[in-house]
Amino acid sequence: MEEVAASTESLAAGAGFADTEEPQTFMQRFSQSGAVQFFDNGGPFMWPLLALSVIGLAFFFERLFTFSKARINVRNFLDEIAQALRTGGIDSAKGVCEKTSGPISAVLHAGLMKAGRGPEAIEKAIQSAGTIEMSFLERGLVVISSVATIGPLLGFAGTVSGMISAFEAIAAADQVNAKVVASGISEALITTLSGLMIAIPAQAAYNYFVAQIDRFVIEMEEASTEVIDTLVSMEGH
Repeated sequence: MEEVAASTESLAAGAGFADTEEPQTFMQRFSQSGAVQFFDNGGPFMWPLLALSVIGLAFFFERLFTFSKARINVRNFLDEIAQALRTGGIDSAKGVCEKTSGPISAVLHAGLMKAGRGPEAIEKAIQSAGTIEMSFLERGLVVISSVATIGPLLGFAGTVSGMISAFEAIAAADQVNAKVVASGISEALITTLSGLMIAIPAQAAYNYFVAQIDRFVIEMEEASTEVIDTLVSMEGH
């Protein structure tokens, strides 16, 4: 009898421990189930969300690589241009621009090509080249912006799909309980979360690139003004 009582107490204690066990959080369930199971639980809308994330990443790294190649030390570059103008003239300055990559060197090269034709011709050439370089820098940003916009919309569409599935399960069930609607609600929440996880980094990347373009514009304007002043002073002599 004592052994039976001890076993009963042990089972009761175990049952009490099970009753007091804290439920797992979403992140705990995600880490245990794995990304594949998480993706599968999200339903059919996870596929367009996956494609959207791949597109966003591709354009992000392409723009990041392009901007890193375009970035130069502007002050050192302008000093090199000034030195070339003093020692070798226009052709030497053109050579400095040709061996330097980036929008700033391209804009200044266009201005140097019009050297000797007056300030207006130089400014017009610089403006035309600046417009071309701006379009090159902005290429692909509309895709990143679209990813940031479409991601939450696809997530919301998945939410609606999941809720429809949940209500269909309720209608088909004889007795309604949490398990009946859990799958549909899980699908709804997973797609919403996935859409936001795609949109937030995409929006941050878009804002970063726009800020970098603004910086390039300021640097191009300052560099152009300095080179034009130098050319005008040389023509005056």
